[in-house]
Amino acid sequence: MKKKNKVLLIGWDAADWKIIGPLLAKGQMPALKKLIDRGVYGNMATMNPPYSPMLWSTVATGKTADKHGVLGFLEIAPDLKGIRPVTVNSRKSRALWNIFHNQGLKSNLVGWWPSFPAEPINGVVVTDKFQKVNINPNIESPIADGTIHPKERTKDFVDLRLHPSEITEAHILPFIPKAGNIDQEKDQGLQTFAKIMAENVSLHAAATNIMRTTEWDFMAVYYDFIDHFCHAFMKFHPPKLSPIPESLFETYKDCINSACRFQDMMLGRMLDLIDDDTTIIVMSDHGYESGHKRILNMPKYQAAPSLEHRQFGIFVAAGPNIKKNEKVFGLGLVDVAPTILHMFDLPIGKDMDGKIALDIFEEIKPPKFIDSWESVKGDFGEHLDTNNTNQLNDQEAMQQLIDLGYIERPDEKIEVAILKTKCDLKHNLSRVYRGKKDYEAAKSILLELIEEKEPVDVIPYFMDLLSISLEENQFDKAEKYLNELRTRDKKFEINTYFAEAKILLSKNKNKQALELLTKAKDKKPNGEVWYQMGKIYMRLNRFEDAKNAFENALNYEIDNAKFHQALAVSLNRLQLHEDAAEHALTAIELIKYFPEAHYTLGEALEKLGDKQNAKKAYETAAALKPKTHHRAEKAIENIKEQLDATSEFKDKSDFKYRKDQIVIVSGLPRSGTSLMMQMLHKGGLDALTDSNRKADVSNPKGYFEYDPVMALHKDNTWLHEAQNKSVKVVAPLLKFLDPKYRYKVIFMNRDLNEIVKSQQKMIGRDPDTLPVKLFDTYKKHLNQVEDWKAKEPGVELIYVNYKDALDNTASVVDKVKKFIGTTMEKEDMLACVDKNLYRNKA
Repeated sequence: MKKKNKVLLIGWDAADWKIIGPLLAKGQMPALKKLIDRGVYGNMATMNPPYSPMLWSTVATGKTADKHGVLGFLEIAPDLKGIRPVTVNSRKSRALWNIFHNQGLKSNLVGWWPSFPAEPINGVVVTDKFQKVNINPNIESPIADGTIHPKERTKDFVDLRLHPSEITEAHILPFIPKAGNIDQEKDQGLQTFAKIMAENVSLHAAATNIMRTTEWDFMAVYYDFIDHFCHAFMKFHPPKLSPIPESLFETYKDCINSACRFQDMMLGRMLDLIDDDTTIIVMSDHGYESGHKRILNMPKYQAAPSLEHRQFGIFVAAGPNIKKNEKVFGLGLVDVAPTILHMFDLPIGKDMDGKIALDIFEEIKPPKFIDSWESVKGDFGEHLDTNNTNQLNDQEAMQQLIDLGYIERPDEKIEVAILKTKCDLKHNLSRVYRGKKDYEAAKSILLELIEEKEPVDVIPYFMDLLSISLEENQFDKAEKYLNELRTRDKKFEINTYFAEAKILLSKNKNKQALELLTKAKDKKPNGEVWYQMGKIYMRLNRFEDAKNAFENALNYEIDNAKFHQALAVSLNRLQLHEDAAEHALTAIELIKYFPEAHYTLGEALEKLGDKQNAKKAYETAAALKPKTHHRAEKAIENIKEQLDATSEFKDKSDFKYRKDQIVIVSGLPRSGTSLMMQMLHKGGLDALTDSNRKADVSNPKGYFEYDPVMALHKDNTWLHEAQNKSVKVVAPLLKFLDPKYRYKVIFMNRDLNEIVKSQQKMIGRDPDTLPVKLFDTYKKHLNQVEDWKAKEPGVELIYVNYKDALDNTASVVDKVKKFIGTTMEKEDMLACVDKNLYRNKA
């Protein structure tokens, strides 16, 4: 008889490897260590915004919040006359247990957020309202209707709830050994501890009871133990933050580690209750900041405590067909539901945003798909009537959200509370769209929200519009929003230096941007400010400074993927390709679907001579990029040619014609670019020129210029007009060429003294007085061309010396013809050279 497939999903809100890792190393979390040794483990990427009800609904549905509908901690009551903690009625998509119900499987659910009121599925549901009791032991807290399904089982769970008043010193002292020194009239720490402990022990008692007393196929249990401990006691966690008094640090410093160890003890008990045929998954929805980013004075705006939520949570899985003791990469919250459906050999909805985590399995079976589980008819164990207003008044749950800082105390005027909640939910939806890079949808909501009047605070909406404008490189709009923020509330302390720096960079004010960030770094050093400084150094081709900046960024956040990726790019520019490959791989380990990191890895491997693996890296980058990854495609073409060339024994030309190529004639001003444009034109290659600049005494045969080139740094959308033609682009603008095209660049070299003399004469200045600053700038431009050429796979470049074009014209013409790869009229090209125009000699 075939063994029955079972899956146990355990949610540890806010569990973080940064905290758990050292405990594992010390042997202090043996249950989790046992799972890791016989299973897989890795990071679990969170989503924006990192609000737990939204995230756990994504885990259950495989969909982002714009689809599943849970958009925050509160919801508006169906009668539109009040607000309440979010309920399962906000969820508009079917969860795993609904699908399993439809498919004849039995599911148990304990504490999931949100799950109240309990859905009538095949199995037992203990909702997230079960553990909530009045803090006053003299006030009864009966289990409300809708808390337990089936309702008749409610009596089985009455005695499983632990009240905070029942927490004794036996519970407290392992966490807070110096609890006896606490003045409980001034310090509410023990009361907070008792509430968190009682609630999670109650849920654990319910979960283990159901595991022992029922048959089930799937079971999901959610704990907020670690998360709530972090919100209450993380400020006291080592290393000590300087504003924290020594006495408080000594009292509460062990709380966070103890919470993780206690959570592990609960896991150990659950492992005792399952058999070897059960696949167990332990995961968190996000991590929690335990280092320098901890916030002591939380700003007063919606869900501010989530600012301490870190990008990565944990993921551990073990069981039949799960790989043994392997690290897995690139997992996201949206991937959990599709992966569990696959474990049960059920199809994945094509409307789900996640993918099956195939990397975790020893044997991979072909996945099945369905258009959408939402369109399937039948019984899914759902509520038929969601307009139930009896759950409106849930003061305990509401109070807890207020205590945690996730919501402000609702306004006494109910209409104001409803208005603010509506705005918060819309704002959260805009942030979901922004996380999915659907900027138009996000902006549409935000532009509506900024029209709100008091008492709604519109500043967060302007902040998001500012951020989106910067992400879309709409710097004029960004400056408008930045000025709006400044005028609206001068007392509002917003860190706008990143925005200001990006706006300065858009105006090519690199020095001012760097000075601004340096001041910010000196005032409050952090990883992000070092990263932004590094990006400016990269822009200035100061690669050693960039490398140092990115290394400093990593000193603050060693598991930040974009910092590793940026460091890898700088290392490639410094020809340190082995180190570059290592950091690019680290970035990929942290975020598997990171096309830029795969591309950088390809660059490093190509330079190291590993062309086959470089090709794979480029192909992965191209596949992962939502839009066409033009650089990766060009790099793949280049490597294919190189690999093909090794197996061919016939003579092969060094250069070849590229379909729809653009021939760029470049160089410093007065370096002979007009001469080369004339030669190409006479040779039969059309020039892209508007002839607006007429021939003059400095250039009697014409300039062959095209006015839009002057604004190439702002607009390069016209470049398609240059395909199969030549166009003149001065050296400093080369870096703004669109990588979607293939370029043949003929770069004119000329003695710098001659160039500067010629320019001085052209503008009516003494040609024998050389401006040193201009001279140095031109030398820098020439060095930057080499760096630019090295990183652009779609660019082929040759250098042509102006003097050679005059004195050895025939060889230069042959070189150019071969480079361009098309038939050209050599004699006509030779005939257009006039040595009499060579007037400013070194």
